Amino acid sequence: MTTDTTTTAPEEIADLLPMVQQDPWLTPFEPVLRARQQRLQQRLEEIRQQCGSLSKFALAHQRLGLNYDARRKGYWFREWAPAAEAIYLIGDFNGWDRQATPLTRGADGVWEVFLADKEYQNRLTHHSLFKVHVVTSKGGKDRLPATLRRAVQNPETHDFAGQVWRPETQFEWTDQKFRIPNCVREPFIYEAHVGMATEEGRIGTYLEFAEHILPRIQAEGYNCLQLMAIMEHPYYGSFGYHVANFFAVSSRFGTPEELKHLINEAHRRGIAVLLDVVHSHAVKNEAEGLADFDGSGGQYFHPGERGSHPGWDSKLFDYGKPEVQQFLLSNVRYWLEEFHFDGFRFDGITSMLYHHHGEGVAFGSYDQYFGTDADDDAILYLQLVTTLVRELKRSAILIAEDMSGMPGLCRPIEEGGIGFDYRLGMGIPDYWIKLLKHTRDEEWNLHDLWHVLTNRRLGEKTVAYAESHDQALVGDKTLAHWLLDKAIYEHMHKDDPDPIAARGIALHKLIRLVTLSLGGEAYLNFIGNEFGHPEWVDFPRQGNDWSYHFARRQWSLADNPDLKFQYLLRFDQEMIKVAKSSRLLSPTAAGIARELNIDTNNQVLIFERGNLLFVFSFHVDRSVPDYRFYVPLAGRYRILLNSDDTQFGGFGRIDNTVTYETFEEDGVNKLSLYVTSRTALVLTRM
Repeated sequence: MTTDTTTTAPEEIADLLPMVQQDPWLTPFEPVLRARQQRLQQRLEEIRQQCGSLSKFALAHQRLGLNYDARRKGYWFREWAPAAEAIYLIGDFNGWDRQATPLTRGADGVWEVFLADKEYQNRLTHHSLFKVHVVTSKGGKDRLPATLRRAVQNPETHDFAGQVWRPETQFEWTDQKFRIPNCVREPFIYEAHVGMATEEGRIGTYLEFAEHILPRIQAEGYNCLQLMAIMEHPYYGSFGYHVANFFAVSSRFGTPEELKHLINEAHRRGIAVLLDVVHSHAVKNEAEGLADFDGSGGQYFHPGERGSHPGWDSKLFDYGKPEVQQFLLSNVRYWLEEFHFDGFRFDGITSMLYHHHGEGVAFGSYDQYFGTDADDDAILYLQLVTTLVRELKRSAILIAEDMSGMPGLCRPIEEGGIGFDYRLGMGIPDYWIKLLKHTRDEEWNLHDLWHVLTNRRLGEKTVAYAESHDQALVGDKTLAHWLLDKAIYEHMHKDDPDPIAARGIALHKLIRLVTLSLGGEAYLNFIGNEFGHPEWVDFPRQGNDWSYHFARRQWSLADNPDLKFQYLLRFDQEMIKVAKSSRLLSPTAAGIARELNIDTNNQVLIFERGNLLFVFSFHVDRSVPDYRFYVPLAGRYRILLNSDDTQFGGFGRIDNTVTYETFEEDGVNKLSLYVTSRTALVLTRM
């Protein structure tokens, strides 16, 4: 594909969308970008005429489901099910009688019933269990309400039921002074799963996480907590990605108030909290989820084959349907306001953006982003949701999980984009795993490494990460496990000189530092990987005899002064400290990295970013005592971070107190350093 922009007049360029002005290859597709903007404005106008504003449109949860009416003194229960023939509210309050409490159908397909206190106040109480019995042309089924706020599982039958949740005292927030921009100039994200955060083989709780894990996250310097598996899901082993009840806090880990306590405590510690939100698909279970709720074969999801994800065995939302838009937008507002979340990481964006869901597709042409494969309804929904979040909490952080590289995904809507703040750099962890699996250390290609870590769209911010939960799942291994193999179990005593362990520890530090310093404008770590957690993640399932052994975190390894895990933890902590204090990831304060030297003979990579100078030696054994290289600015330099320092499990071959002064050679400024094998140095000009 070629695009001729040489004859474009200056006034014509000025009329182009900002993101097209920056990337001329987008010029042929500007009409598509304009059409997306126009469709969004048209939909917003329709919403304004219907509800007054987008934020009011996103209040469906205050009407649907079980909501207490203090003025009329009683509960309203409402359910949108236009194709249903009859609906009954059932529960312990009426002896689970499927005929006792019928709902009345409204013209908009919403069924309702009012349960007055004078009759039900002693029967429909806090902790009461309930469901709806939905009668369709296919028969009657007991279902969980669509906007259910709490679902609990019977430990004996494993059946889920809705639970009335109206505690006598409301949770009292104390985070009024917390401001995202004050605490998160650039995001350093700690991705975590509450249930697997304990060392014991069991499910952890919100309260335990708040008490034991938040202090660790704060001490390590992370300023964002990204919580997985919060939205209720029937199968624990799904990692939270097969959601059934979108408005329900997972009861496995505790109560809604206990989650609020966790978030409130995070805010007290200066940590923003992001929700890993799943709007890309839903569980196909009918007993717990939304599938075929009203018997129409669609309702929330596309009917027929289009409504099923071929790879995920799940249901796909019909984003073009106004009621579905309202359901999902209300869901976003609910989590922001009820639980004070500070933003979202949207899962599975690639699946939403395209009719083919990205399955088996290699994205190599701009036509693939703007042709018939793009799902315009999903793109409209994503623009609606980013617009809504900006209205409700302007400083909220929005991250998109997209592997396709959709241009404009992380640009403002007025510039022609979709409105997210960051995209996940999904190619980076895949690169590291592939490299460790298939390439000997001696054959690492530093030019490829530089390209992978710096190849991102100008003007669109990226979350860099060496590994996330995806790389830690059973069937694969963490970076530490790939690097150390069985040495991670046998040779991690601090006095053990095992060369395999030494190599693994050295490369673990280099991989994480080069990823952070080159890969993006934010950084992410998965719980426990900062200290080289020795095992993958595998939730209890039939295939492992329902064991929790791999669904936990062995914090004692990092806390043990006799083990080498402490070195990786200490290095991670210092690495983040240096990056935060120098504002290394800021697009304005530091900008992008500038390559200074790639030496394939000595396997040395040198670059600058912001006011820092980075020197990486990936050589397996060669150390160069007088390594000379060009630096842009003359002056004196000192070491801020040295991965070979003994406090980080290194060999202590470099004196950190030495000051280095530039000299002129061949007409340019140069520095001379002792560059030791498998070492990273970070220097700053004095």
